[in-house]
Amino acid sequence: MIGIVGGVGPYAGIDLLKNIFDNTLAKRDQDHLDALLFSLPSKIKDRTEYLLGEVDENPGYSIAKIISDLEKSGATVVGIPCNTAHAPEIFSLVKEELNKQKSHIKLLHMIDETIDFIKVNYPHFSKIGVLSTTGTYKQKIYSNVLKDNGFKAIVPTLEMQERCVHPAIYHPEYGIKSKSNPFHPDAKKNLEIAMDYLKENGAEAVILGCTEIPLVITTKEVNGMIAINPTNVLARKLIHKINPEKLKPL
Repeated sequence: MIGIVGGVGPYAGIDLLKNIFDNTLAKRDQDHLDALLFSLPSKIKDRTEYLLGEVDENPGYSIAKIISDLEKSGATVVGIPCNTAHAPEIFSLVKEELNKQKSHIKLLHMIDETIDFIKVNYPHFSKIGVLSTTGTYKQKIYSNVLKDNGFKAIVPTLEMQERCVHPAIYHPEYGIKSKSNPFHPDAKKNLEIAMDYLKENGAEAVILGCTEIPLVITTKEVNGMIAINPTNVLARKLIHKINPEKLKPL
């Protein structure tokens, strides 16, 4: 059974479940895969706030507890629809806690799966843009892995990250975490400014590297770049792990 660590953020968990449904070969209800979504946002500290030193508690502890509960409820493979939660100091703690509990869960790594997806489907690309939270940005979570795999990461300037991208996600009045459905037009406008910059600097594709961003950027191409949606990548991998025959072809 598929398990989803929800609440990071809440709409991102729902979006991952929706992507699982959308990528499953099914003609009736009973053809779909069983899935558990545990959405417990009050239990998990903000990942970016932790990485920026604004809160002391590592959210990895809470994430590991939720994964353990998912496993007790029957989940065998789990995904965390939050790119920032895959920062080494958070994700490694999750794995350590699960190992202490002698967990047998298969925990997928969203960032690694996304890079593998790019390598398989766009091996001829050399410059990959990244839009993300400031936590992911400053930790270079995608930039480092892209470099290790032979790609050049194109990211906004720090000034643009703090002026456009971070507010598009976190602003209390118009950010996607505040207004997800429908999203506020200012959030999309901010992201478009950043994507223009990525395109101008040679990006051939852009990773929507925060799970709130695909709630706004829903097309497969944007501004002449391929839009890489890690939520969709993770959904397809979760399906494949449970039953490859259920996975829709791309």
